[in-house]
Amino acid sequence: MIKIKKILSLILVIFLTTMFYGCDKVDNIKVKLGMKNNDFEYIKQGKIKKIIIQNTRDPGFRFVVTDPKAILELYDILSQAKPVENKSALEPDYVFQMEEGRNKVYKFNYIAGIDKKDTGNLYSEDKIYSVSKRIDNDIIKNFWNIRKPREFNKIYYGTILDQVIKFSNEKAQGKSIGINIYSDVEAAKFILSMDLEKFKNDLEAKTDNVELMSSPKSGETSKEYDIIMSVKTVGYKTNLYKCEITFWDKKEQKEEKYYIQVADEHNDGRWNTKVYTSENKPNTF
Repeated sequence: MIKIKKILSLILVIFLTTMFYGCDKVDNIKVKLGMKNNDFEYIKQGKIKKIIIQNTRDPGFRFVVTDPKAILELYDILSQAKPVENKSALEPDYVFQMEEGRNKVYKFNYIAGIDKKDTGNLYSEDKIYSVSKRIDNDIIKNFWNIRKPREFNKIYYGTILDQVIKFSNEKAQGKSIGINIYSDVEAAKFILSMDLEKFKNDLEAKTDNVELMSSPKSGETSKEYDIIMSVKTVGYKTNLYKCEITFWDKKEQKEEKYYIQVADEHNDGRWNTKVYTSENKPNTF
C-alpha cells in the first residue's frame, strides 16, 4: 500500500511539474529518479536520419529505418533504458547502427527477448543498458516483411530434438553428437539467443552426449564430436515447415539423411510430422 502511494505521489509531482514548468523540467526529474537517461538526445535533436538494424546471423536480413516518427519512437524506448554494469553473456541478435552524417556512426549490439532490469541487453563499446522488450514488439516486428512458420520455435527446435533423441537412442550407441544449426541459412533470421539457451537446457535435460555446437569464431578450435547433426531448412509457409537433417559419423565415414515435413494442414493447431529417407522422399524436396 505504501509503495502504491509513493507511485501515485510521483505521478502527481510529474503532472504538476509538467503544468507549471514544462517538459524539460520533467525530463530532468526523470533523469534524477533513474526513469530516463540523456545518452540518446542526439536522436531527439534530429541528428539521426537513418538507422540500420542488422541481423547478426543472416547478413542479408536487415531493416533500414528512415521514417522520422519511427526514429523518435526508438528514441522514446532508448531514453528510458537503464544504464547497468554487466551485459548478458548471450550472443547479440541484432546490431543497431545510427548514422549521424557520413563519418559518425553510433553502434549498439542488441539481445532480443531479455527483460531483466539488471541485465544489459543493449551495449556499445563503452556503455551497457537494460532496455525494454518494446524494441522487439514496437520496432523490429513492425519491419518484418517475412512470414515465418506459425509456432516456429515449437516446430523448429521440437523437430530437431525429436530426431536427435531418436537417432541417439537407435544408432549412435553412446557416441557424442554435435548439432549444427549455424549453417542453416534459411532459418538463421528467426533464431534468437534466448531461444537457443532454452533449447540447450532442453537438450541437457532430455539427452546424453548431445550438445548444440557453438558458433565458430576465428582463431578458436572447434570442439570435436563423434557425429555431426546438420540442419538445413528447405521451405516454409505459415502452416508448413520442411528441412533436411543429416547425421555424419566421422569415424565410420557414414552419412544418413532424413527429409522432414511438419504441416498444420487444416490450420487447427494439429501439426503432423512426416519423416522420409532418400528412398521414399516426395518430389517436393
